Parts: sequence; structure tokens; C-alpha cells
Amino acid sequence: PGSVPASTETVFDAAGRATESIFRVYDQEKWQPQDGAGLLHGVTQSARSAPVGERIVWDAATPMAMALTGGHAVLERDLTASPRWLARTPELARLAPDLGLRSLISVPLKARGVTLGLVTFWRSERSGPFEQEDLPVTEELAARAAVCIDNARRYTREHTVAVALQHSLLPRTLPEQNALEIAYRYLPAQAGVGGDWFDVIPLPGTRVALAVGDVVGHGLHAAATMGRLRTAVHNFSALDLAPDELLGYLDELVTRLDQDVAEGEQDVTGATCLYAVYDPVAGQVTLARAGHPGPALVRPDGTVVFPDVPVSPPLGLGGSLPVETAELRLPEGSSLVLFTDGLIETRERDIDTGLALLRRTLTNPPHAPARDPEHTCQAVFDALRTGRPRDDIALLVARTRALDPARVATWNIPRDPAAVPRIRAGAGRRLEAWGLAEIGFTTELIVSELITNAIRYGSEPIHLRLLHDRTLICEVADGSSTSPHLRRAATTDEGGRGLFLVAQLAQRWGTRYTGRGKIIWTEQALHDAPEVVGPLLAAALPDEVTP
Repeated sequence: PGSVPASTETVFDAAGRATESIFRVYDQEKWQPQDGAGLLHGVTQSARSAPVGERIVWDAATPMAMALTGGHAVLERDLTASPRWLARTPELARLAPDLGLRSLISVPLKARGVTLGLVTFWRSERSGPFEQEDLPVTEELAARAAVCIDNARRYTREHTVAVALQHSLLPRTLPEQNALEIAYRYLPAQAGVGGDWFDVIPLPGTRVALAVGDVVGHGLHAAATMGRLRTAVHNFSALDLAPDELLGYLDELVTRLDQDVAEGEQDVTGATCLYAVYDPVAGQVTLARAGHPGPALVRPDGTVVFPDVPVSPPLGLGGSLPVETAELRLPEGSSLVLFTDGLIETRERDIDTGLALLRRTLTNPPHAPARDPEHTCQAVFDALRTGRPRDDIALLVARTRALDPARVATWNIPRDPAAVPRIRAGAGRRLEAWGLAEIGFTTELIVSELITNAIRYGSEPIHLRLLHDRTLICEVADGSSTSPHLRRAATTDEGGRGLFLVAQLAQRWGTRYTGRGKIIWTEQALHDAPEVVGPLLAAALPDEVTP
């Protein structure tokens, strides 16, 4: 009744086409609906009473209105007897004689307590009129059609919500970074939204993390679980964990999520993940995977290999088993290809066949110009994508870049406070050589504070490294595992102000742990405002020593 929303119009149209064959068998009329005709058809080719989208208003006395309001089938056995309601519907009164309509049955389309619409069966003069014994048949047909329409409506609504949720949880744009040239493709399954996902996460020290994961299953639950795991990976990445540690914590998280599942709800068992960290300074990538397909590596000469990356059980099944990692040296211009199993495995193609096809597609002929990541993604999709994928497909292609050694400066620092002025002056000269003299003063303050803290509270070996990338990165490494904590020093405190200054002068700062100790790092904009240093010093120092 009334107008049909555009989003559900196709559902009703499909249901109408699906039930036409049933009505044809029942009515035994010659039925030849034309393309473009609405849901309501006449008994001849040229007759059509109402196109799709046109609003229909029935008088309260018509069988159609009575069927809708009463919730049951209404029979009008003989239209030639000129019922009173027919006179109040001039269009139908005009159409009925022209088509030779003799009788009708109007039946509401009801499913699960909701009235979805109305179906009206007509008989022409060539057939006998409808009788009372026809009512159960029409009601059964309408009930079955209504259930089909309601199922389609519910599925469409859930699918739309799941797609919207999934798209909101996936990266909308790639973050800006200089370490990798990245392209990606994502294709949701036709049967239902799944839980495949990918991520690109910039890390301190010009490094970049790549993540690809898969939650087994489809629907809202898989999309929501994917979002929870992706958020967890972002949080663990903020702690700058190594790939094996990150997957270990992610495994524990999935185990706890499964333990918290209430009776009748789905668990998360079946999730997989591959996590990789690329360092453009060292030209090295560290990878770990939990139940996920390994990556493909395209060398600069165009050859393709599948590196041997130890595989751990899927997330939630690892238990006490440790996660192993692999470290690969990547020449500049190498491409790391990460993907989910939906790309290489289908019902018509096993994994080995898919991997062989992927290798042939990625292999670049000798002396041919190298393809960029965007063209590589498109070539892979064209070769491996099927018409209607039954599983989500995520593909990530990352071509490596190396940080110019001329933009890296390192110093070995003795554990002697007298060395601080010399190192600070050396850092200032390097900034001048890089054309960053305007941030030299703030950088020297940061370097001085971090080195002094490392000498006073840390242990040898102590190193300073400056990286000139999109920002200026300052790293001070030492052999201890003690981590500083930011606090506001009281007036009577003798210390505690250095880290406060560092936090205010830098855009970001943090701590990451290594196998030989820790690294305190800061990031500064390449063009800073030196006039803020004076007020910061005044805020950090006690009143009696403020200049």
C-alpha cells in the first residue's frame, strides 16, 4: 500500500518476477509480460494497469482496501454485476470492461505479523469466475510470496548495514609516509560481507607496519569482529611491539573474546593475521603470521619468490606456542605483496593453482619496465578475480624505498657528561647542512636533554641518531630498559623538567624497546616556530630561576 521506497523497489520487482510462473500455472491464461511493465499486468500484451513507482489509492469500499484492513482474502465473484465500489474507482471501471475482467480475489501479503503489500488475482470472461474454494489457494500463494519478499527485505537490510559497517572500519585513505609506495584493492564477497581487512600504519623512525587479516564467516558478526581486531592492531602498534609480540597479544585477545561469548553467540575462532614492519634505513622487513597465507616478494629484476615465513596457528588457537618471525633484506624497488586467501582460493581453484597463477601474473619479463603498485594490483585482480567471489578479497602491494644515507646521522656517546656539548654542537652543524638551521636551537635542547638522561639514568652503549624525513626524528638509544615518565615538577623539585620540555618542543615523542635496551625518540616539524621556546622555558623552570 502506498509508495514503495526506492531501496526496496528492486526486491518487490524480483519477488514479482519469481511468482509470475506460479500465477501463470494457476490461472492458465496466456501471460506475456513486457519489459518495463510494472508489477501489475493485464491479461493481454498491451494491457498494464500501473507501472512500478506509481502511487495507488484504493477506496475504502474496494476489495483491495478491505483485504488490507481486514488481513484476509476478499472475493468479488462477479464484476459484471456493477458493484458500488467499482463506480467510485473510474480508472478501474474503465479498464475492467476493456480487458474483459470478470472476477477478482485480493489477498494481503503478510509475513511475520507485518503487511508488506497486496496481490490481486483477476479472471477474464474466458475463464470461470473465482469461487470460495479458490481462496485457500490464493492465500497460500500470497503467504509464500510474502515470506520470500520479507526474507529478501531482511537480507537486504542486514547486508546493507554490514557493508556500511565494514566500509567504515576499513582504511578510507592511506597515511602519508615515504618508506613504501602502496596500492591496494578490496572486494567484498557477493554472498555476504566478510571479515577481511588490511592496514598501513606509520611507526616511529620512518618505519611502516603492514597488516592483512581475515575473520572466517560473513555478516555483521564478521565485520564487527574485524573492526575489533583492527583496532587492537592499531593499539598494539602504538606500543611499537615487534611482530611476534603483537600477534601473541592479539592471540590472547581473541582467546578472551571467545571466553566471553554468551551461549548462542558466535565466537571469533578462525581469525588470521599477517603483520610486517619495514625499516627503510636498514632496508629490512620483519614478518610474522598467524594462520595467514605468506606474502609474495617481487625482486627488482622482476622475479617472484614466496619467502619462507614461519606460520603459527590461527588467532585464538595458539595457546602456549610461540610466534616466530622472519627477517628479509629488501633491495630498493622490491615489492611485497600481501593478500587474503579469497584471492588465490576458490571452489574452482585450489591454493596451489592460485599461487602459481599469482606468480605468473607478478613476474615481470626481463628488460621490461617495472610496473608500479597500482598497475600490479590491477593486473593481479584481472588475472585472479572471479565473476562472483564467494569470499572477500584484500590485496596490498608495497614497493620499497630506502632512506638516503646522507639524511641519516649517528653518534656514539661515551658515558661522560662532558661529551654533551660536543654532541649537541655536532647535531647543530648537521642540521645546517640539511638546511634546517631554523629548528637547530630546539633540536639542540631536545638532544641535550635526551643524552643527559641516558648518561645519568641509562647504561652503555649510548647512541644518537638523527633522521631527516618528512619530519626530523631524533633517537637516543641506551642499554637499559627503564622508561621515563612525563610529569610536572614541583617548585622544590631539583629535576623532572627536561622531559616536560622535550614533550612540549616535539610534535610527538615516545619509547620503544629493542633487544639491547630502549630508544627514546622525538619527531619535529621541519619548520618550527622558535619564538615558543622562551615561554616554554619560563613554564618549565621554577619562579626563582626563570630568566
